[in-house]
Parts: sequence; structure tokens; C-alpha cells
Amino acid sequence: MKLEIFHQTIYTYKESVEDSVNEIRLTPRTDSRQSCVKHLLTIAPDTELFSYQDYFGNVAHAFTVNKPHRELVIKSHSLVVTHETDQNVYNLLPLKKEKEIIKSEPFQNTFAEYLNGTSYTFITEEIKKYAATLPDVESSGSVYQLLRDISETIYSSFIYDPNATHVHTTVEETVKLRRGVCQDFAHLMSAVCRIKGIPSRYISGYHFIGDLQGGHADYNQASHAWVEAYVPGIGWVGFDPTNNGLIDWRYVKVGHGRDYRDIVPVKGIYKGTAKQTLSVEVDVKVVKDE
Repeated sequence: MKLEIFHQTIYTYKESVEDSVNEIRLTPRTDSRQSCVKHLLTIAPDTELFSYQDYFGNVAHAFTVNKPHRELVIKSHSLVVTHETDQNVYNLLPLKKEKEIIKSEPFQNTFAEYLNGTSYTFITEEIKKYAATLPDVESSGSVYQLLRDISETIYSSFIYDPNATHVHTTVEETVKLRRGVCQDFAHLMSAVCRIKGIPSRYISGYHFIGDLQGGHADYNQASHAWVEAYVPGIGWVGFDPTNNGLIDWRYVKVGHGRDYRDIVPVKGIYKGTAKQTLSVEVDVKVVKDE
């Protein structure tokens, strides 16, 4: 499927600011399930963009606006073709072999950064207690099925509430509140996976919801977040605990990291007033070939 994505971020300042230094991650990745065929970034005031790949292989851009300005506008326009790839989920390894792999030292060393807690997914006793209430690999019968069970449990037992949390909410706070948004649920699923010995990474991207009604779909969010977890014998598999689904043609991945901090879409610093307003608009639509 071909998806067109417009993402606009506008910072408006009460007074003129200057020396604005920024880093953005808005370029969709190209991998086995999607191809970014077009991506255009425009910045106002006009400035030079520098692009590079970060540690996780995400495309990042940096720019500086030195002259005084009252408004900063960042526009991203992407065209992405998504593919329905067979993740070969029915060709699983025997449970005994899966357990041997995830407990092995080479496996744990390879995926160490996706097995440890972070500032968002810090593993506390409360999180361990919560994880203990969820299925384990023995009761689920396989790593893949365990991941589906974890995703479904979070979906069914937490309330989607965009007013309950903020961008810095940790998984311990989410468990106490029993509500949150896609970022919170992705962090929570990642934490639970890591406790159970399954590498998990946080995904930032977009979700086409133009023809969906009901559920936890957020029609006003700037972007979407979900999880990729590593299944022995298969590789990285995507799960969306916010909408209780696997990742299909509707999802466009921008980047991955250990948590939100690794792949913030737009971040920066500037010199001047602290009084500012932020406006974010996103439009994702299907493009029909003529």
C-alpha cells in the first residue's frame, strides 16, 4: 500500500529567539516491510540541513537558526510503500529451543541494550510484580504467543486516556494509573518483555486510521508508538498494545531505540523567552495508483 504523510510542527514564541539548535527524526526507514520512496523536509526560517545515521540506524537531521525569529516551522512530507511480509510466525522453534536461546549468554550479550531498563522503563519491584501477573513463556507455549498475550493484556486492562499522562511518564506511573497513551503502553510492554528475557525496542512512526472507528485509535496524535520484540527463529516482530494488533500495511516506521528518548521526533534548544506555543499536525492518507 502507498501512504502519503504530512507532518508539520510549529513553535511560536512570545518574543524573538535566536541560536536555535535542533535535531529531528522524521524520515521513514526503508526495510523489509516498507520502502520510503520520497521524503522532503522544509524549515522556516530557511536554513541548511545536515543528515546522518544515528547509533540505531535511524535517519536524523540537524540544523541551526542563528538569526532572530518569532516562529519555527518544520514540515515533513513522505511517500512510503508498505509491504505485507510473511513473518513466518507459524514456523516457530520448539519451546525448549527458544528457552535455551533467550537464556544463553551470547543472546543476552547481543541484545543487552534491549534487555535492560531505561529511565522510562526502569525495572522496579512494582513493575516486577505487575509482570508476574502476566503469562510467561511456559503458559503461552512460545515466545511469539507470549508477546501476543502481553499485548492483548495491556490493551484490555488499561484505559486509553490522552489526559492522564505526559511525555515523561514512566512505566511505574502507568501501572499505578492504569491508563495512558501509545507511548506509555509501548514503554510498558517493552519493560515486561525485558523482565521476561525478551529483547524489545520502542518504535516511533505513523498509523493510518482514516477508515477506522472506535477502539483506541487517537485521531489527534502527532505520531504513533509501538513495540518490536525479538522472536528466536523469526527476528524482530511488531506489536501494537494500544490497538491490540500486529503491524501491517497501516504502520509506517520512522525509527527505533531503547525508549522514546532515543527517537524524539523534534528536539532542540534556543536562546530567548521560555514562553512558547507548540502546534503539531499530521495527516496520513492512502494514495491510489491511477
